[in-house]
Amino acid sequence: MEEVTNRIPRTLPVMHVPDGIMFPFLLMPLTVADEESKQIVDYALTNDKTLAFFLENERDSTGETKLYQIGTAVTILRMLRNQDGSISLLLQGTSRIRLQKIVQKEPFIIADVESIPEPIEDQAEIPALRKIALELLEKISQESNLVNREMLTGLNNIRQSSRVADIIAGNTDLAIEDRQSLLEAIDLPTRFNLLNNYLADLIKQLRLENKLRSNIQLEMSEDQRKYYLREQLDAIRKELGEMDEVSKEITKWQLLIEKNNLPEHVREVANEELERLSSLQPAAAEYAVIRNYLDWIVNLPWQNYSKDRLDLKKIDSILTHDHYGLQKPKQRVLEYIAVKKLKGQMKGPILCFVGPPGVGKTSIGKSVAKAMNRHFIRLSLGGIHDEAEIRGHRRTYIGAMPGKIIMEIKRQGTANPVFMLDEIDKLGRDFRGDPASALLEVLDPEQNNTFIDNYLNLPFDLSEVMFITTANSLETIPPPLRDRMEIIEFPSYLENEKLQIARHYLIPKEMDANGLKGRPITFQKSALQELCRYYVREAGVRNLQRRIGSILRKLALQFASGTELRINLTSQNISQYLGPRKYSLELANRKPEIGVATGMAWTQYGGEILFCECIRMPGKGNLIMTGLLGEVMKESARIALSYLKANHKKYKIAFTDFEKSDLHIHLPAGAVPKDGPSAGVTLATALTSLFMQKKVRHDIAMTGEITLQGKVLPIGGLKEKLLAAKRAGIKEVIIPKENTESVSELEKDILSELNIHYVTDISQILKMVLINNSD
Repeated sequence: MEEVTNRIPRTLPVMHVPDGIMFPFLLMPLTVADEESKQIVDYALTNDKTLAFFLENERDSTGETKLYQIGTAVTILRMLRNQDGSISLLLQGTSRIRLQKIVQKEPFIIADVESIPEPIEDQAEIPALRKIALELLEKISQESNLVNREMLTGLNNIRQSSRVADIIAGNTDLAIEDRQSLLEAIDLPTRFNLLNNYLADLIKQLRLENKLRSNIQLEMSEDQRKYYLREQLDAIRKELGEMDEVSKEITKWQLLIEKNNLPEHVREVANEELERLSSLQPAAAEYAVIRNYLDWIVNLPWQNYSKDRLDLKKIDSILTHDHYGLQKPKQRVLEYIAVKKLKGQMKGPILCFVGPPGVGKTSIGKSVAKAMNRHFIRLSLGGIHDEAEIRGHRRTYIGAMPGKIIMEIKRQGTANPVFMLDEIDKLGRDFRGDPASALLEVLDPEQNNTFIDNYLNLPFDLSEVMFITTANSLETIPPPLRDRMEIIEFPSYLENEKLQIARHYLIPKEMDANGLKGRPITFQKSALQELCRYYVREAGVRNLQRRIGSILRKLALQFASGTELRINLTSQNISQYLGPRKYSLELANRKPEIGVATGMAWTQYGGEILFCECIRMPGKGNLIMTGLLGEVMKESARIALSYLKANHKKYKIAFTDFEKSDLHIHLPAGAVPKDGPSAGVTLATALTSLFMQKKVRHDIAMTGEITLQGKVLPIGGLKEKLLAAKRAGIKEVIIPKENTESVSELEKDILSELNIHYVTDISQILKMVLINNSD
């Protein structure tokens, strides 16, 4: 071995790159812009114009750069500083070098290197290996334009085979790892063997690419040939007066667009889509998408309105026939019809029917549509989480469809139906969107005349639609949505109303459903009272209907077995069909007790009677509250206890009783959630009874919010609470004085047999309900 390269400095600045290889004797232009590279160039220019060129191997966990051991010493032939701050270089490889050690890392790498001399070419196989390399390079030039003919001629005239190998490696499209392998191959036969293998693989790759490219061009030519043939076939059919299936479909859509009463902006879009459809083949993927879109926009009832019935007497008779009571909803519908009759045009109202289950919220919607001679649509919103259920998906999605609003309007065929959105308080919300927010536009009379479904992407007029929503509670409806609706409350039914509903609606319906129409079956009033009082306990009539159906099914079994007797149902024989009573009057097993007060509560399912229980035990003044109580009710308990502590002298209670006792407050039933401030007076009464050791009258129910001063504030849900007290057999109730006006609006049936006491302070309640132990 002998050194045939120039001498280079032992210590050089290192230019490390992730994707570049320099070979000895080759020229390479390079532009650098980063600060580290600029500093390396400046250093090299002041020190022999030489630098080391190494390929980056990898970075370790600390981010430090690792280099391959074999690189190239490079001389800077030319340097130009550009206006943008970068530096353009012309570099020439000098010799292979080996990395000895790194002597500096910052601000750039400086390393000790060792020059590697080129080997003497005395092996017999080198000429043969060189000839093979040149032949492979010739084939590469035939397969691609990667190698020009001038380079082949020049390589034949170079004496040194090592230089030929490096030139070929530096001027062919080899992978960066393969180039590094060739740079590291010091032994010349090994270098040529590696090079020839890489060149052979490159030829295979080029031939495969050329074959694939040829096939693609053939396929494109075939498609063009088929296109020309189809065009000729269409021309021949036109000459013969024949129409293909596509032309027939285009003609059909043109007739539909002309026939249907479409607004001008919809007609323009339909014609544009039809023009696109006519330019596509039926096998094209977009053909079905456009066809489906045309079907929706052409067949929607854009301007198709049903004629409203405006006869107020007829409408009133229909609503009265279908539903007993419910005066407020009926009155509101009649008002809407009256205004529409006088004005001619009116934006559809957004009514929200709120009330307990089973009071007729959903069924009255059908009656409204029937009375107005409109189509009826019912959409249950319970559990809907996806905003696209309301607004639809965009056409770019596979299987996209409009939202349920547009879908239901197209199905029933008119643009002014009665649209009932059931259970709006049970809308869901998750990562797919917020359906309640999507309904803001639908349920706004000022905006819904230009409702845009994502799929249609065209404004649709919903202003003539009469939207009716239903809910059990307003608390879960977002305030912006609630603000757009007119709230109409559906109260609980009185016992007398339930009897009338059962006699005129439920019994005939269930007799017909169970095949007993015309059979000699009679429900006496006492039987219906027995059902209402002791077998169902609800605000509506849904469970009452189930009980009546259960009785009639047992009678159907008797009639089907051959019995033809007349059946007369009274309070005495109801138990034969339904078993023993399911409920009893709340006061049946009650008596005056210490620490137990009777309260009235209002839930979304109607009114309830609550018994507040308190006990005292040795302790350190802790307060325990159970019964699944909400935060507001817990606060009421703390307020009641604070009031009692502050007024312990007034009620002759030793303050040490509070400090040395733990209190436990419980409101049955424990599994039913309870919240609200209206139990404040009940809690205060129970606690006062406990500390004064005086019994509380069990036959007086009370309700009201209490303050720290002991004042009694007004409450809501008064009608349901009074009904609950009557159902429990309570004759006396205590309510806040500020609720006097609410009482004046109630029906006489509710107030009959009820002695109502109005109070402003808790002390008034305690005088009425606390009993001395001697009494």
